[in-house]
Amino acid sequence: MNHMRKSPERAYLRHPAEMPIHVHCEHAPKHAAHRMHNVCRGGLACRSDAPLPVGAQVSICIPVVHPPFEVPGEVVWCRRIDDTCYELGLRFVSAEDAFAARMVEQLCHIERYRREVAEQEGRAIDAETAAAEWIAKFAGHFPRIN
Repeated sequence: MNHMRKSPERAYLRHPAEMPIHVHCEHAPKHAAHRMHNVCRGGLACRSDAPLPVGAQVSICIPVVHPPFEVPGEVVWCRRIDDTCYELGLRFVSAEDAFAARMVEQLCHIERYRREVAEQEGRAIDAETAAAEWIAKFAGHFPRIN
């Protein structure tokens, strides 16, 4: 019997790359740019133009929702992607923060959908219509986090 285990990366949710994230850390250069990459049950991964030390306490802010979503976190890993890019693993401090981040993740996907509809179909839809359409089309395929 094959007992293959699911890769930890499979538990992550894809985040629209154009949605920004702000990660503030006393150890980080002020100019470091961040883009969220994945969200999972315990945290998120983001791309940065500067590394952060493992164990550093950070403030995670997703400004595309109003009011901006902001929670504390901790750097759990940092990997160099190339000469100008790093990927950071950030852990949420509480389970409630992780659940809220998942909701923000869905809102980001809905906003992306609203923009794509406007660009590709020429339809201007409000956030409520975009949410209803996105849920009907994609919510069933949105990965569950156990």
